Amino acid sequence: MKFADRLDNFGAEIFAALNEKKIACEAKGQKIYNFSVGTPDFPVPDHIKNALIEAAQDPVNWKYSLRDMPEMLQAVCDYFVKRYGVEGITQDMVMSCYGTQEGCGHLCLALLNKGDTVLLPDPCYPVFQAGAFLAEADPYYYPLIAENNFLPDVKSIPEDVAKKAKVMIVSLPANPVGSVAREGIYDEIITWAKANDVIIIHDNAYSDIIYDGNIGQSFLKYDGALDVGAEFFSLSKSYDVTGARISFLVGRKDIVAAVKKLRSQIDFGMFIPIQKAAIAALTGPTDSVKEQNKEYQRRRDALCGGARKIGWNIPNAKGSMFVWAPVPEGHGNSMEFCMELLEKTGVLCTPGSSFGPSGEGYVRMALVATVPVIEEALKAIESSGIINRK
Repeated sequence: MKFADRLDNFGAEIFAALNEKKIACEAKGQKIYNFSVGTPDFPVPDHIKNALIEAAQDPVNWKYSLRDMPEMLQAVCDYFVKRYGVEGITQDMVMSCYGTQEGCGHLCLALLNKGDTVLLPDPCYPVFQAGAFLAEADPYYYPLIAENNFLPDVKSIPEDVAKKAKVMIVSLPANPVGSVAREGIYDEIITWAKANDVIIIHDNAYSDIIYDGNIGQSFLKYDGALDVGAEFFSLSKSYDVTGARISFLVGRKDIVAAVKKLRSQIDFGMFIPIQKAAIAALTGPTDSVKEQNKEYQRRRDALCGGARKIGWNIPNAKGSMFVWAPVPEGHGNSMEFCMELLEKTGVLCTPGSSFGPSGEGYVRMALVATVPVIEEALKAIESSGIINRK
């Protein structure tokens, strides 16, 4: 039996090959330094865990929730005022998602028809591509290049593409490239979107992981944003609740209503104890978020600065929990370098080719290890001689 053709868009060959290599290295007794997956290694704050545990003790909370609790929706509205200074968000402009990954898939299915054009950053988080493929839309990749600090440039999008595009996905701070918004960029995107009748969807997963004194913002803070789009807002990285899959779509009412209508046909609502945990995160203290960001910057400095000392010229990431590292000269493509690095040093990272056409020539490294472990991994790389080999 032949299954759906759309499955052909979701090959796992790269990750399967890396995992097989990892298993083989471990079998030889080699120590692995895993920088491949962006899963935070920080503890979940106690007030969030306790809220979930307390709610789970009530048998009533194990039934279908059927809806987002008004208390949780209001907590999101209030958080946007407190954290981002965004006024005017009402409960009908908010819905929960089981993580941005699920949310992006549902959003594309709700907004896009077969053959519609969707603009995707390149390199990008692979989920954006997956959403387009699920909707059978046609992706157009707008490049994020080093010469432009890996930022979107709407002026470079051809006029004919802009006129037929229906949705544009923007993500800042950006995974995998680590770029952050410059002054005026959101205003440019909003003006362009209005002129071309394009919906903007902003992925705001990393606004609390941003370096060198910069402050992460919401796209919705800027004039006109609510006229043209919506934003995915996630608790996963800020509060270390990745497994709980707590994310929200926030923005223009008709966009939220469309995605909510589709989702109502797929599930019966978010588990109530998880909604209670979300409320605790949104209304509770943020000290751990700020301290965690400082630790991420220490790790960024250790990895990027330490790599440059041994001859690997890795620029400082400006935001996100990832470092976008160029493949050293003379080491083949990104997959070949990842395989060689793993075999000779035990350092596991992700080939840039996994993140879109422009990702080749880079590898992504996640800041998921402590500074001493990062320093140990860099010593292993230096001792191997791999970086300075031509």
